[in-house]
Amino acid sequence: MPTVRLHDKEFELFIPESEVHAAIDKLAGELRAKYQGKRPLFVGVLNGAFYFAAELVKRLDIECEITFVKVASYHGTRSTGRVSELIGLNEKLEGRHVVVLEDIVDTGNTVRHIMDSLLEHHPASVSIAALLFKPDAYKQDIPIEHVAVRIPNDFVVGSGLDHDGLGRNLPGIYRIINTHA
Repeated sequence: MPTVRLHDKEFELFIPESEVHAAIDKLAGELRAKYQGKRPLFVGVLNGAFYFAAELVKRLDIECEITFVKVASYHGTRSTGRVSELIGLNEKLEGRHVVVLEDIVDTGNTVRHIMDSLLEHHPASVSIAALLFKPDAYKQDIPIEHVAVRIPNDFVVGSGLDHDGLGRNLPGIYRIINTHA
């Protein structure tokens, strides 16, 4: 099984790129059916969701728009528990169907922060679509309606996810196999 070293951590292939693409294909079908004729606004959460957002949106043959917000809640391999919005929305959301695109949902702190911010703008609806979801780590009551892949509470990289800036460009998803320097 292929492994990679990023900084002081070693990772092994967990989900091959072909399986990631198949999961995104399936999710695109769900979203296409739900939002046909509604012209949704997809809101990608940077930096991690750039890959997922691009792969998902190019599979949608419905009228839609995409924008991005940037938030941060991680330092190293641990969530800081604090979310800071770095770049906000410029689009008018009132009456729009909004779909937040997350690379990964674990504790849900970022989802909570984004959801609270979006609801202030009175959209018609807001839903969450995630490439990866860690149900065992999730601490919020917001439903994660659209999930490509459910995973255990392991630290992962690849397909847009990183470890202190490295690993976003890895094809597929890799999980940590050691935590010692």
